[in-house]
Amino acid sequence: MQIWTGLGNPGPQYAMNRHNVGFMAVDVIAEVHGFGPVQKKFAGWVQEGRIGPEKILLLKPATWMNGSGRAVAEALRFYKLAPEALTVFHDELDLAPFKVKVRIGGGLAGHNGLRSIDQHIGPDFRRVRIGIGHPGHKDRVTGHVLGNYAKVELDTLAGMLADMAAEAEWLAKNEDARFMSELAFRAQSM
Repeated sequence: MQIWTGLGNPGPQYAMNRHNVGFMAVDVIAEVHGFGPVQKKFAGWVQEGRIGPEKILLLKPATWMNGSGRAVAEALRFYKLAPEALTVFHDELDLAPFKVKVRIGGGLAGHNGLRSIDQHIGPDFRRVRIGIGHPGHKDRVTGHVLGNYAKVELDTLAGMLADMAAEAEWLAKNEDARFMSELAFRAQSM
């Protein structure tokens, strides 16, 4: 079993924030792959399903971004899973908008959700980094991250999320390089 966690903040006022793109990613994966109904569990919302033969639990922590690690640690403990079974979908300032990169471990880049998870389970989990771009100056970072996607970005956002869901089988098989190359190919053919 794998746990795929999307990071974000709860509440409709945050739904379209760049910081909530992790929530958006797991929502689209659940829809495309026909996951079960949403249940409240592990200080968050979960949906169970399969991608190919792999059983996946999608988790959206309801603990606010800064407390994401509590929900993640609770789910891993319940299923007796190691950090290697975890994949975290999150926004990434240091990537161009709509670029997606996957890596295991690494730094936290000032991301409070990743910091919280790292504090609870350590750094050795897979991250699906979803680029939101940097606003250019550090004084504008908070407004950019907590700002909504612009109307002109919504079609590109929807396309990227659909592509991620369509290629999720490669993540489920732990074929991260293939996942990234398939996404890059889809992005070129748009």
